[in-house]
Amino acid sequence: MRLAQWAQEDAAVRVWGETDALEVSVPLPGILRVRVAPEARAGTLSFPRLAAKRSFAVRPGLPSGQTLDVQEEGETLRVTGGGLSLHLDRRTGAWRVTGDGTETELARVLGWQGEAPTARPALDAERFNLRRSRLSLSAPDGAAYLGFGERVGPLDKRGMQLTFWNTDCFPHHTETDPLYVSVPFTTVLRDGQAHGVFVDETWRMTADVARSHPHELRFASAGPELDVYVLAGPHPADVLRRYADLTGYAPMPPLWALGAAQSRWGYRTADDLRAVIAGYRERDLPLDSVYVDIDYMDAYKVWTVSGAGFGDLKAFVQEAAAQGVQLVPIIDPGVKVEAGYDVYEEAVAGDHLVRTVRGDILVGEVWPDPAVFPDFTRPEVVAWWAGRHKMFTDAGIRGQWNDMNEPACFSLAQPRETEGKTLPYDARHGQRSHLEMHNVYANPMSEASRAGYARFAPEIRPWILSRSGYAGLQRHATVWTGDNTATWSHLALSLPMIGGLGLSGLPFAAADVGGFGGDTTGELLVRWYQAALGYAFVRNHSALGTADQEPWRFGEPFTGLIRAALEERYRLLPHLYTLAHTATHTALPVLRPLALHHPADEDALREDGEYLLGEGLLVAPVMAAGHRKRRVYLPAGRWAAVSHLSASTTVHDGPVHLVADAPLDTLPLYLKAGHALPLTDPTPHTGEAHWPRLTWLAHPDETGFVGQVYGDAGDGPVTGQLTRVVGEWRDGALHLRREADGPLPDRTEELQLIGLPPVREVQGAADFTHGDGLLRLTLPGGAGEVRVVLKD
Repeated sequence: MRLAQWAQEDAAVRVWGETDALEVSVPLPGILRVRVAPEARAGTLSFPRLAAKRSFAVRPGLPSGQTLDVQEEGETLRVTGGGLSLHLDRRTGAWRVTGDGTETELARVLGWQGEAPTARPALDAERFNLRRSRLSLSAPDGAAYLGFGERVGPLDKRGMQLTFWNTDCFPHHTETDPLYVSVPFTTVLRDGQAHGVFVDETWRMTADVARSHPHELRFASAGPELDVYVLAGPHPADVLRRYADLTGYAPMPPLWALGAAQSRWGYRTADDLRAVIAGYRERDLPLDSVYVDIDYMDAYKVWTVSGAGFGDLKAFVQEAAAQGVQLVPIIDPGVKVEAGYDVYEEAVAGDHLVRTVRGDILVGEVWPDPAVFPDFTRPEVVAWWAGRHKMFTDAGIRGQWNDMNEPACFSLAQPRETEGKTLPYDARHGQRSHLEMHNVYANPMSEASRAGYARFAPEIRPWILSRSGYAGLQRHATVWTGDNTATWSHLALSLPMIGGLGLSGLPFAAADVGGFGGDTTGELLVRWYQAALGYAFVRNHSALGTADQEPWRFGEPFTGLIRAALEERYRLLPHLYTLAHTATHTALPVLRPLALHHPADEDALREDGEYLLGEGLLVAPVMAAGHRKRRVYLPAGRWAAVSHLSASTTVHDGPVHLVADAPLDTLPLYLKAGHALPLTDPTPHTGEAHWPRLTWLAHPDETGFVGQVYGDAGDGPVTGQLTRVVGEWRDGALHLRREADGPLPDRTEELQLIGLPPVREVQGAADFTHGDGLLRLTLPGGAGEVRVVLKD
């Protein structure tokens, strides 16, 4: 594998030998890219140059790259740029990445190898090499590996074998692999320091995370190369930000999407949905959206509406909107084969469809039978599909749910070699095989959705939900964890799954509340709604043939307890909406594993049954039947118990394990000192996010506290502003003030302070009460300051 020669061209360095080649570049500060191409001479006509590559993950408009400095140090080639250095051993092909000017090692590649393409005798005898290109990185003792997309199991994936092949999997279990979303990006934690590794390959791929070889992370791809990015830390948040700098940030969701949603496969008519909305409103249950499954279509034909079941779609959407409810319809990629059906006729005429290896249109079965599949990997097909969204925007629809887009296919007209319920390996997407395009199929489908709304309804913020996807999907859509089941194990599984998706660059992720498959119970549904306090969105979703699980189906006390859980979420919406806004420019997820902010804490890394909302609010849901207490781990800091989002005098110093009381009406919550939490009054549905009334729950530390809230119209252009409430200790008094990026909003703001020593007087507040370590006061409407003087 001797790489004897090298050349520097533009912002890249090429290195090659007799058969192999690699290319080094630094696209952004703190991100180093190495394209490793074993047996490149046999695989490309441009050798030793590597052919230009189209990435579905990397964001459009990326700069040309950082300036590189190249030095020969004996047999080692050192390439430096953007704060990182690559050290390449030209005898063995091994390389390592360090921080510029230091020997702090971020990643070490032990070796790589591959196989040249072979002549294939006949189409029917074609065999696929699923491990054509291989690369091994060092996996030191104590290193943890987070992310990798949608995965079951603990947050740390060390010791697991992972497959990147998006799969329609129902039901999945606690050891199922693969699932619906493949993101070959991991944050590596060791001794409290973090760096990232992203392998941008859409081909079917596996990662052996120190399983068969305890000190190696091994990638194996069916493709001809491995395109590796190393991302500097040193904190996990830095790695996520760099990943988003490379692949793009998620857009801001509309406020209504964060409210309560109801869905069921089995709502067949507009009257069914009217009954659901009435059921919520009659019982004072908050509701912002209803999702409608495939039954609204005419004979499962995408971009049609059943006249018998829905009649005038636009009229129903307007009727629901008048009650504060948005309609979110499902869209599948499978197009029914039917003469005269305009979508099918356009797809054939425009040559928009996936074909067989022989060149015929590929025909399979999904809900429509027979069905054909748009080839979203081609820009002209994306533009065509985007144009179909006018049907939705004309009806006033503001969001949709892209499903079955792994893509799922139940059977084929001409059976070929497949892996799971999908298209055959050798199906053709233009000049590319399905083996290469399968994992990325959902990305441009969701890109088309966002482009359609941008074209026909530019004044709104569309909400796009996708079941499947690849790296970079966050630019177009968010995800849920697919078809889960109504079991306690799946409730518990949801937290590390959502946390792992958040650490994979998908900040808005959730699981179906109550479980999709099987029959839930009143207790399970209550606990699931409580656990979903910090899900990015809350959708109660169930399958055809299962017991009804709308919140009132189990009677009291369960209906009242679910109402309380939903009202708690609606009170928390100013904080959740602010976290959503934060995600759009930091990539920090809404629901955050403890390890994100406590990377050096082993107990935090292993705690999969809790999560953080921001840095300061810890949520510890009960996820076992019959339990009325639970063990809670609090990391370093001082934490006040604030269950029911109310002030408390119970304060714990972390790190500590404790047992919390958690009767069925209680979700254990803890607020960290130094933070203030914005709350509002619960409402039947969301409106604008200007928050006319706020209550700040504040817990000062030795320096004070800071809280912030983002406000805007809740939809449309993101043109709001952040406002803050700040407390600072000065001269033995706590000084309180409001701040804003612009004019201070005119609203009522109450402050509840936790854990204060005895108070002697309060200066500058219109009214206040204090006692038992709690102080409640109303902040002045303008920029005035309140001074809290303590007793001597």
